[in-house]
Amino acid sequence: MSVPQKYRGRPIEELISAGYYDPETRSVHVITGTELHVHSRDWQLEGPLRMLFHVLDPAVAKDPKNLIVYGGTGKAARSWEDFEAIVDSLLTMDSEDTLVIQSGQPVAIWKLSRNTPRVLMSNAMLVPKWADWKIFWELEAKGLISFHQMTAGCWAYIGTQGILQGTYETIGAAADRHFGGSLEGRLVVSAGLGNMGGAQPLAIKMLGGVALIADVDRRMIQRMIDTGYLDTWTDNLDKAIDMALDAKERRQATSIGVLANAVNLLEKLIKENIVPDILTDQTPAHDPLSYVPQGLTVEQAEQLKKSDPDKYMLLAKETMKKHVQLMLQLQARGAVTFEYGNNLRKQAYDAGVEDAFKIPGQMEYMRPLFEEGRGPFRWTSLVGDPNDIYKLDDVLITLFEKKNPRLARWIKNAHQYVKFQGLPARVVYLGYGERALFGKIVSEMVRKGELSGPIWFGRDHLDSGSVASPYRETEGMLDGSDAIGDWPILNYALNTAAGATWTCFHHGGGTGIGYAIHAGFGMVVDGTELAEEKALRVFMVDPGSGVVRHAHAGYPKSLMVARERGVRIPIIDKLEEKSRRVIEEAYREGRISRFTYERVKKDLEEYEARKQNYRTPFNT
Repeated sequence: MSVPQKYRGRPIEELISAGYYDPETRSVHVITGTELHVHSRDWQLEGPLRMLFHVLDPAVAKDPKNLIVYGGTGKAARSWEDFEAIVDSLLTMDSEDTLVIQSGQPVAIWKLSRNTPRVLMSNAMLVPKWADWKIFWELEAKGLISFHQMTAGCWAYIGTQGILQGTYETIGAAADRHFGGSLEGRLVVSAGLGNMGGAQPLAIKMLGGVALIADVDRRMIQRMIDTGYLDTWTDNLDKAIDMALDAKERRQATSIGVLANAVNLLEKLIKENIVPDILTDQTPAHDPLSYVPQGLTVEQAEQLKKSDPDKYMLLAKETMKKHVQLMLQLQARGAVTFEYGNNLRKQAYDAGVEDAFKIPGQMEYMRPLFEEGRGPFRWTSLVGDPNDIYKLDDVLITLFEKKNPRLARWIKNAHQYVKFQGLPARVVYLGYGERALFGKIVSEMVRKGELSGPIWFGRDHLDSGSVASPYRETEGMLDGSDAIGDWPILNYALNTAAGATWTCFHHGGGTGIGYAIHAGFGMVVDGTELAEEKALRVFMVDPGSGVVRHAHAGYPKSLMVARERGVRIPIIDKLEEKSRRVIEEAYREGRISRFTYERVKKDLEEYEARKQNYRTPFNT
């Protein structure tokens, strides 16, 4: 590829010439193969470079020409000039340098040591008093800040697969509780087929159900068809509903997309007296300027957003209000209803729906995983070899099939159904101890040449100890600590101190500006002893911080994990007393459901029965 004059002589010239970046069309493509491009010849710098290019590849990103990866407007870098400066920096840094990034803009390079991260990021952070969308947009317009969702700005997004297992586990837990563990012959209705919501149809199909999902954007529907997450679609509501009911009657697992506003679909279901078995939502309600109001096409919405954003906001909130009111009606008619963490309930509540929170959040079903330190651990082949991912699938099945058959079943399903986007990747909910064990094995395989090249590890910020989000991940904590923000900061500090290849601290992902702070990391396992040493530290303290966070909130299962797996908590005896108290308080105050109350009471009984076998307070 010919290189424009302004880029000649710059470090990025090599990547332009090789076709990985076209500055004229603003096209970015994944870098594969074993050749190193960074001048240091160090995979600890090549890794973040490749993950940055990966998240902006057209097969991965939602709107790559505007640097948007997913989640409404979640960016990988603040501007194209900043992207180019980040790339130049990574290409020319040495192995003791650390690049500092502020809201997608590179601000400094410091010489530290090989034990420190190569990149440190803080994205979209605002002082709490000023943390709302209006102030954020004003600062964004001045070029001072940008929005990076969770894994977009952390260069850790792996395509729709990244949320697929979380969706599978959440809806699967609902199926376990309400339908005997299967969705066969069940109808699940939702909306949102973007890069996150697009996981819904395949997850439902994997669980044996019928998915009927609305989206207003034909491009998103087609993208999910192309990537294998959606089976079919129509722009006719009557036809879509008939197809779904026919599949339900025949107990055929399938997924159907319908080009329609979520409100229009729910109005139609209520009019026809059709009650879904499960009802949820994954529209981008966290950002009112990304949620399309009823009555507008995507094109009309884009025009109004530019010409009169205030009017757009009013229309969006009015539609969200109606959206939740309709969900409440279907809930009252018997649909198992929950919000999938997009802040839709809060938007509707602010618009006047006083009973919006009769709809529970996704943590009603997902919390037990977090109590064990389980979460969306993920990895990619940095050289782009899908066979490396399949080899690691086999390793995991060998390790965990007997201990955790559900996890093994997930891996087999992912192997069968998931199409890779960008660099080949996998996500698996591994817990405390399991991540370090797996990381050690991977490091040895890279060192022995059993894999084609280094492996990048990371996770979603939606994890057990890395986020404070009172309307999603930390909703309904036993001790009422939903809004305590120390935990994600401590998680970020621990992963930085442990020596992750890069660490990220973000604001606003999932539920929007003012409603969440969260942390992430990237760790390149390149077969060297130093990388392995750092990785094992990260893979212990990262999920371990989730166990500790939940233990301090009073969850008996977390206390059990801490005792039995050697997580040292100085005041663990005090936390046992706290657990007994807060379980009763949380139920009495209506902050947890009866199901959760009975579950954690049972966990407490098991903990008390097993406690006599614990040798020391720290179980050293």
